[in-house]
Amino acid sequence: MEQPKRSPYGPIIALIFAAALFVAGGIYLLREPKHTTVEIIPPQPTATDLPTATPAPLEIYVTGAVQNPQARLTLPIGSRVEDAIAAAGGALENADLDAVNLAQRLQDGDMIFVPTLPAEAEDTDGNPAPTPNAPRVVNINEATLDDLDALPGIGPTTAQAIIDYRTANGPFESIEELLEVEGIGEGTLNKIRDYVTVEP
Repeated sequence: MEQPKRSPYGPIIALIFAAALFVAGGIYLLREPKHTTVEIIPPQPTATDLPTATPAPLEIYVTGAVQNPQARLTLPIGSRVEDAIAAAGGALENADLDAVNLAQRLQDGDMIFVPTLPAEAEDTDGNPAPTPNAPRVVNINEATLDDLDALPGIGPTTAQAIIDYRTANGPFESIEELLEVEGIGEGTLNKIRDYVTVEP
């Protein structure tokens, strides 16, 4: 039986066909859009200052020995007791500021009381009572050396000079005559004027 003859162009056709497929595939790949990966980066949070509340001023009550007692005052944060007293018009002359801590910081709602200096004790006649160390009133015409030495501004030397003057010139006729005594001037006389008397 006779075998059919193969076409001499078969391998060539197959090669051309394969080449065509390769070229077509390459064109397809070139035309296909490339897929790119996009990385989405979220924005970094920015630091923002939180709103802070403005501190409320202080409400202070001041009374006692100040120019404007029973005063309700509004003072800024950080104020001290001395600021509150100044805002109330200042302290009176008889205010006992040693009894108040002027440097103390104030808190809202504080009450500041400024006391007065203690009044001098009075006797039954309404006169100031003598203090234990106050010199007593002496009659310079009869006073001893110790009596005169106890007077303010008079030492033992001046006390002896007063006695010597009295012995040499007789009794004093006035307090001003003490200026004739050596060692006594106007200043010394003013110191002892309320504590001496001249009696026969």
